[in-house]
Amino acid sequence: MDRCSFCGRTKKESNILIAGMSGHICDRCVEQATDIMKSEITAKGAFDFENKALPKPLEMKNFLDEYVIGQDDAKKVISVAVYNHYKRLAQKGKGKDVEIEKSNIVLVGETGTGKTLIARTIAKMLKVPFTIVDATVLTEAGYVGEDVESILTRLLQVADYNVKAAEKGIVFIDELDKIARKGDNPSITRDVSGEGVQQGLLKLLEGSVVNVPPQGGRKHPEQRMIAVDTTDILFICGGAFDGIDKKIAQRLNTKIVGYSASMDTEHIDKKNMLQYIAPQDLRSFGLIPEIIGRLPVLSYLLPLDKEALRRILTEPKNALTKQYAHLFSMDKIDLSFDEEALDYIVEKAVEFKVGARGLRAICEAVMIDSMYELPSGKQKKYVVTLDEVRQKMEKTTLKKLRNIA
Repeated sequence: MDRCSFCGRTKKESNILIAGMSGHICDRCVEQATDIMKSEITAKGAFDFENKALPKPLEMKNFLDEYVIGQDDAKKVISVAVYNHYKRLAQKGKGKDVEIEKSNIVLVGETGTGKTLIARTIAKMLKVPFTIVDATVLTEAGYVGEDVESILTRLLQVADYNVKAAEKGIVFIDELDKIARKGDNPSITRDVSGEGVQQGLLKLLEGSVVNVPPQGGRKHPEQRMIAVDTTDILFICGGAFDGIDKKIAQRLNTKIVGYSASMDTEHIDKKNMLQYIAPQDLRSFGLIPEIIGRLPVLSYLLPLDKEALRRILTEPKNALTKQYAHLFSMDKIDLSFDEEALDYIVEKAVEFKVGARGLRAICEAVMIDSMYELPSGKQKKYVVTLDEVRQKMEKTTLKKLRNIA
C-alpha cells in the first residue's frame, strides 16, 4: 500500500498523495514543508547585506526609473543614502576604526509627487521589511493616540516577528509636517501631538534598544515586550510641508542685499522654490533642531507637470493604463485608450492639483460604468475615447454639484 515517506499516512488518510521516483508525500507534509521554508527564508533574511549582493546607487536609480517618473534629484539622493546605509551594515563588526553614522532621510514635496512610492520601491528592490506609518496618529506617551513605539510594532508584524530581520528594515514616516511645533513658545500649552511626538522620535531615529508591545496599543506592566534595536533601521520621513515655500523665499530674500540683489534674484526659479530647501527652513516650519540633526539627508520632490503626468499614465511598469488593461484582460476584453482621452485626463488632473493621485481618481470615475457592465457582456474590445471621458467627467461633476446643493 502506498504511504507518505515522511509521516507514514496511507492514501486513504490523506487528501492527496503525490508519487515520486522512489517515494510519496502527502498534502499535509507539503504544507508543513512550505511553512518551514518560509520561516527559514525569513530567519536568514532575503537580503544578505554583503557588498557583493548590494546594488550600486546607479542600479537603484535605474530600478526606480522603471516605477517612478521624473524626480531625478530625489532618486539620486535616496539611492546614495540607502547604499551607504547598507554598506554601513555590511562593514559592521569587522573591526574597522571608522564608524559610519546612520543617514536617515527627509523627503519634502506636495501630495501625489511620489514620496511613498520611492521608499516602497527601494524596499521592494532590496527585499527588506518595509512599513509605512502615519505621524498624525502619534501622541506623547500617556495621551489618547498611539505611542511612538507602535511604529516598530508594525515593522515587526511585516517581518513576521523576526527581530533580526526587522532591525535591518526600512520605516517610512508619512505626514512628518503634521507633528511640527504648533507655536513659537512651547511653554504656553503642552503640545502632545506636535513637539511631544518629535521628542519621542529622537531615540528611535538616533538608535537605541526600545521595548515594543508585540500587538501594538498602550504599554502596561503585565504585557510581554520585545526588545528592538533601532540602530540599523533606516528611517525615511516624508511630508508636504504646505507653506514652506514661503519660508524658503523669505530666507533667500534676506540673503540677497546690496547692488547684486536684482542680479541674484534672476537665477531663482520662483515656481519651484522647494529645490532651494535647507535644514533651517524645516526649523522655521516647526521641527525641533534635535530631530533635524537626526535626519541629515534632505531632498525635495517637485510638483508634477503635464508631461510627467502623461508619462505616469502609460510608461511605468505599474502604469494606470496597464493596470486597467490587465483587469479587463482577465475577462478576455482588449482595452485601449485614445491619445486625446489620455491628454484630457491629464488636463483634469492638473486642474485638481493633487498630483498622480488625481489621475487614479479621474480614471476610476471614467471606468466605473465600463467595469460594471462589460464583464457581463459579449464585447471583446473596448476603446476609451475622448467623448466618453468628457461625458463621464461632466456627469461626475454634476452629481457632486447636486450633492453640495
